Amino acid sequence: MTASKTMLTAESKPRVGPGFRLQWEPAQECHVLLYPEGMVRLNGSAGEIMKRCDGERSVAQIVADLEQAFDTTGLEPEVRGFVEMAAQQNWLRWDAA
Repeated sequence: MTASKTMLTAESKPRVGPGFRLQWEPAQECHVLLYPEGMVRLNGSAGEIMKRCDGERSVAQIVADLEQAFDTTGLEPEVRGFVEMAAQQNWLRWDAA
């Protein structure tokens, strides 16, 4: 099952969706999502989340990594919200756990 049919859980392992490629764009000084029709420029927070969505790390691991990297807590609602929004745009997907 794909993200559109599977609820996001702490164990879900999001990855960049087919047809999209995440990369750092030096000219724009930000992460971007490339796709055949264009490009999506990501803000800093979105880039940090997206670069951790490698299909290997769970949402819980992504949250823990971000909280450690930025010396903060309580990021789970924002991370989950972004991942769910990105899935609606087909930027991210995950399989059923």
